[in-house]
Amino acid sequence: MIRLFHVSDVHFGREDREAVDWFGRKVVEEQPDAIVMTGDLTMRARAREFAAAAKWLEGLGRPVTVEVGNHDLPYFNLWARFVTPYKRYQALERMIERPLDVKGVAVVPLKTTARFQLRLNWAKGYVSTHALQESLALVEAVPAGDLIFVAAHHPLIEAGTRGTSFTRHGRMALDALAAAGAHAVLTGHVHDPFDVEYPVGGRTVRLIGAGTLSERVRDQPPSFNEIRVEGASFETRARFKGEGAVTL
Repeated sequence: MIRLFHVSDVHFGREDREAVDWFGRKVVEEQPDAIVMTGDLTMRARAREFAAAAKWLEGLGRPVTVEVGNHDLPYFNLWARFVTPYKRYQALERMIERPLDVKGVAVVPLKTTARFQLRLNWAKGYVSTHALQESLALVEAVPAGDLIFVAAHHPLIEAGTRGTSFTRHGRMALDALAAAGAHAVLTGHVHDPFDVEYPVGGRTVRLIGAGTLSERVRDQPPSFNEIRVEGASFETRARFKGEGAVTL
């Protein structure tokens, strides 16, 4: 059995220290095959927040791949947001969209953040044509028979949580990824876990969202997902700090 730990929205700067330490202990005790981090490592994309995030991820001692979240773009410095939006991510550069060597499972990145949008709330999701084409090319290159998990920050469509993503071009992207063979899309952003099915073109793709390890909880306490893979099947267990686990 392959086990992936799917974690999101730690928000260093507003992290729940107990939850972060709890997750670290679980990693050490259980040694998952890999960790998928789906964005919002920081609260305000400050250098000290990225430094703390890098130290934490490196200390986990497991293969990690990281997606960029909207909170990981500079918030107050508009020049940096537009010109060098990912400069402060340098401490984590080798982990961003890192290929994972997990036999039978491919994790494909999809960028859903934007430094600018023609709407007031730039925190919501956006899938550009270029980002989608890059992801589709990676999906097509996956060996036949492997499970394909797409990793993004924003849910591509709404999944019934209190938090929302309102991802522009999200449904189109989901349809295209499903048609290309993706089995699941792993996301964060809404701070509550979920695992729902989305039928498209005669098959089903799973939408899997992780909770948060920050103080910014919504309906559920701090949590992460454990994804258990056996052959061509997989299940998601939400692991809640101090409250056990629930199969989603």
